[in-house]
Parts: sequence; structure tokens; C-alpha cells
Amino acid sequence: MELVGVLIAAALVAGTPLLLAGLGLLVTERAGVVNLGAEGMMLGGAFAAFAAGHASGQPWIGFTAGIAVGTVMGALFGLFALTLRANQYASGLAITLLATGLSAHVGKAWIGTPLPWAVAPLLDRLGDVPLIGPALLSQTAPVYFAVIACATIAIGLEKSRAGLVLRAIGESPQAAYRCGLPVSASRWLAVLFGGAMCGLAGAFVALVCTPTWSEAMVGGRGWIALALTTIATWRPWRLLAGAYLVGAVTIVQFHLQSRGVPIASQWLAMLPYLATILVLVLISRRPDWIRRNMPAALGRQFVAD
Repeated sequence: MELVGVLIAAALVAGTPLLLAGLGLLVTERAGVVNLGAEGMMLGGAFAAFAAGHASGQPWIGFTAGIAVGTVMGALFGLFALTLRANQYASGLAITLLATGLSAHVGKAWIGTPLPWAVAPLLDRLGDVPLIGPALLSQTAPVYFAVIACATIAIGLEKSRAGLVLRAIGESPQAAYRCGLPVSASRWLAVLFGGAMCGLAGAFVALVCTPTWSEAMVGGRGWIALALTTIATWRPWRLLAGAYLVGAVTIVQFHLQSRGVPIASQWLAMLPYLATILVLVLISRRPDWIRRNMPAALGRQFVAD
């Protein structure tokens, strides 16, 4: 039972950055904007969080720095994709390429450097409760924040006026504009929120998942989060289930490696990505189902009449 609790806790940790980034992308795409820069924004947030956290010795400063850098990168993406009306796909890829090269360059001096501290669990005194303690009550604050954010976004999109406005803009920005809705401002806010969440996801990777700086340490999580958004058909609760499922697969492959299973470690490390690709292939066999659920104006530029 103790091992089960530890594995569940590890799966939640592995799935949290996917959920955080996925929620940011979900809100952005609900506004009709495609952001392929999630990987880069996570990398920027990861480096900023690691550097600020290492220098200050304070986890909250690291998380704040990660969110700030993610937001700035979101603003840069918004400048290209929304203000200058550049191609959204190319703009996002440019952000990822920029962040990949820049983080590798400025992070050379930090490679292999561990954090001198660990982020403390939020409910540390309850961690000794059998099974539930190690699995659910010994997590850091961002894990709980991710679940709360998921619930808030799910309810907000369905019940609040702001959520209805966002969904209307994602379906038809021209019609929303003619009804007097703030299309450009809403899209900008969605993009900034997406950048902030990706920055927080990167900070979580750097400060909690692998608190030692290494080049490209995000390891494709941004792309997985982007795929999970589609797999979840832009529904927050489905995204949460998918993120933690991939997190569980990730931890299982680590556990199999530690048990000495006679399978090459490279094949085991591929499991989370193979699972994501397999699900994408399966749902791609029903394109009509995806079209019914995706925002109708996704990836389209908006020009005011």
C-alpha cells in the first residue's frame, strides 16, 4: 500500500506540468488562437525559475520568475500573432526555437547544478496518513493549484459571462465583434494567460520534477500538453484525466527501469510519447467528432470590419 501511495504521488507530480500547460493552451485555443510555442514558454519559465530560485533560495521567487517570463513570452507571441497578424503556427514555432536556443546558451553555466533546497509539501503534517497521505496530502502547492484551476476554468467556461464570451469569440470572432464583444482584448488576455500557465509549468519542472538544470529539460512536455488539449476535445476535466494518465505512464516506465525489466531504457522512455501518439491516431479516425468539438475559428486571424 505504501508503494501504491508513492506511485500515485509521483504520477500526480509527473502529470501536473502537463495539466498546467494544457489548461493555458485550452483557454488560448478556446479564444481561437493556436499556440505552438508552449514548449519554448515552458523552457523559458524553467530557466527563469531555476536561476531565480537558486539565487534567492526562495521557491516562491522561482515560481514568480517562471510565471513572469512565460507571460513575457506570451506577450511576444501575441505581438506577432495578434497585433502584426503573422501566421499563428509559424509565430509559435519561432517562440519555441528562440527559447530552445536562448535557454541552452544562457544556461551553460548552470548545467548539472542542483538546487540547494527542495520545495516543501503544502500539507506536510498530514503526509503520514496511510495511502492518502503520501498519495494526496504530501504534494506541493502547484499540484493543488492545478486541480483548482481546472475546476475554475471548467465552471467558468460553462457558467460565467467571461467564459461564454471567450467561447463565442473562438467560434466566430466576426460575429462576436458585431455584437460588441471585445475580441482583440479577449484574445490578448487568453494568450497572456496561456503564457503564464506554461511558464508556471516550466517552473514546476525545474523546481519540483527535476531540480537540477539541464539543457532542454522540459523534454517535450509542451508538445504533449498541446496534443492532450486536442485529445481532451478542449474540455478541462478530460484534460486533467489525460495529463495524469500520461503522468502515470511516465512513472510506470521509471519504475520498470528501476526493477531491472529486460527492456531497453530507451524503449521505456518512449512510452509516454507513444501513448500520446497512439491516442491521437485513434481519435483522428473520427475527424467529424473533432470538428464538432473544436472551436470553429481556431487558427484564424481576426480583422475588425
